[in-house]
Amino acid sequence: MARGGIWKGSISFGLLNIPVSLQTAKEGKALSFQMLDSKDFSAIKYKKVSASTGKEVPYDRIVKGYEYEPDQFVVMTKQDFAAANPKATQTLDIEDFVPLDEIDMMMFDKPYFLAPQKNGEKGYFLLRDALEKSKKVAVGKIVIRTKQHLCAVMVRGEYLICEMLRFPHEMLDIEEADYLAGTSRKGAYNAKELKMAQDLIDGMTTKWDPSKYKDTYYDDILKRIKAKVKAGKGHEIEEGDDEEVEEVEATKVVDLLPLLRKSLEAKAKKPRATKKKAKKA
Repeated sequence: MARGGIWKGSISFGLLNIPVSLQTAKEGKALSFQMLDSKDFSAIKYKKVSASTGKEVPYDRIVKGYEYEPDQFVVMTKQDFAAANPKATQTLDIEDFVPLDEIDMMMFDKPYFLAPQKNGEKGYFLLRDALEKSKKVAVGKIVIRTKQHLCAVMVRGEYLICEMLRFPHEMLDIEEADYLAGTSRKGAYNAKELKMAQDLIDGMTTKWDPSKYKDTYYDDILKRIKAKVKAGKGHEIEEGDDEEVEEVEATKVVDLLPLLRKSLEAKAKKPRATKKKAKKA
């Protein structure tokens, strides 16, 4: 049974309306830190105060305002947002079907699971199977809270996911990235360096297995937290020497060849990983 989700509505697919809910696909493993006063470790609280009086404003008096001219605001209510386009807030409107590989990867923003709701199973799995057989993804729009999102509905396993996409106007074109301008390819490398780089890529090419990539920074921070706790509340563990923190320098162009050669040699010496034994059922 699906949880409440962050959004409930219907996928609008032709004349079909498929009841679904949008569920988070992100696991909450991020470490949470509280802001403290270093003097007595008391929690830092954030208060919403009036810019004119400096006094705290109660939650029920806070409204959303749009500044249409300097210091001139129009207040928007929940009813205003809902009335702006009632259909948009209740449906995920499919507009097109496209091959997945034609969508620019830079547009992908955040994934969600789509869960079928009561009486929506038939339409849900009809759409899922039709997408799989056609090898297409559905592109549409959805409104969450007060923002409209471009999104892609696609097959994942036996179900559907909804990937939030960035609108084109939310991304910089290469031509707009002025910090890239002025860089030149002329004389950047020679043919021998390119061949060695290709050999290194071939030697490191493997089958995609996302489970092999671990968040080592998360693990290291967690170890350090546990060490501080074990050392006693309010006590800090001794800081490491400076040499323990290795500073990564940019690779110089003149050093490419020896670095590539060493990389290839190290790769050749490294034993290939053996296949993992199948887990027992």
